[in-house]
Amino acid sequence: MSFGDTSAFQDGITTSSLNVKDRITVIGSGNWGSVAARLIAINTRTSPLFHDEVRIWVFEEILPSGEKLTNAINKYKENKKYLPGVNLGPNVVADPDIRSAVKDATMLVFVTPHQFIEGICKDLKGKIKPSVKGISLIKGMEVKESGVTLISNKIRKSLGIECSVLMGANIANEIAEEMFSEATVGYKGNKTIAQKWVQLFSTPYFSVTAVPDVEGVEICGTLKNVVAIAAGLVDGLGMGSNTKAAIMRIGLKEMRYLARLLFPTVNDTTFFESCGVADLITTCRNSGNPCVDKGKRLVPFFKNKCFPQWPVQRQL
Repeated sequence: MSFGDTSAFQDGITTSSLNVKDRITVIGSGNWGSVAARLIAINTRTSPLFHDEVRIWVFEEILPSGEKLTNAINKYKENKKYLPGVNLGPNVVADPDIRSAVKDATMLVFVTPHQFIEGICKDLKGKIKPSVKGISLIKGMEVKESGVTLISNKIRKSLGIECSVLMGANIANEIAEEMFSEATVGYKGNKTIAQKWVQLFSTPYFSVTAVPDVEGVEICGTLKNVVAIAAGLVDGLGMGSNTKAAIMRIGLKEMRYLARLLFPTVNDTTFFESCGVADLITTCRNSGNPCVDKGKRLVPFFKNKCFPQWPVQRQL
């Protein structure tokens, strides 16, 4: 099967289901959200599974020109603040009212900073159809004394909907430039909806696979950021490629150990998908990554052996 061939994922999608086209709303309009909307818009224009219009909820901002971000996206089909110079597609419609944006949606794509998801779910509760399916592109998790909550579980419990995840070695600007990339959809139980998510995101330059392991896929996207901080320390201390490779290898083992400790059903094979080892490599090698940068900024405290000053971490 070629990179762009998604026909294999039609299995399990009945003819009757093709008669009811899904309507897509992307919740979030930052850099990654805009790229996701662009990928989706490409496929909704040609696939019989989806209504061609893609709505995108925009947290309203005023551009330096004085124009509202929403109006600029709808006028120019470009997110001039977060993805300048990239056409999102003629079928992308921005909406600053989240309830209006999701009103007719049957599939929701969550791609906002993780700290906003609780407030968003409160706004959406009771305002979406019970049959809506969700997918989270958000990397992160909530950690409290009571335990760990993954973002997809937070969405699932707050809204009472099924929620898959999409993670991988996905630097948004590279995907916007149509450089070849991969991603992993993690799902639980419903293989048919997983196949639809693959259909929705796959393009010749963005290869998506699905695995029945929501927790494994999602926690990989979170824990690799911790390893990236260690990779930043390696860079800041002037150590070489051998040291960074060792940190990444050990880090992958620790990711697997902690993932299995928190979620015993996590599959070992998930760590060899794009969401696992590939995302880890990309993040640790990306000198502009915020987590790598945090590691570099910790270097003075290691050099001076000021370990009692760990409260500095809260400022990072």
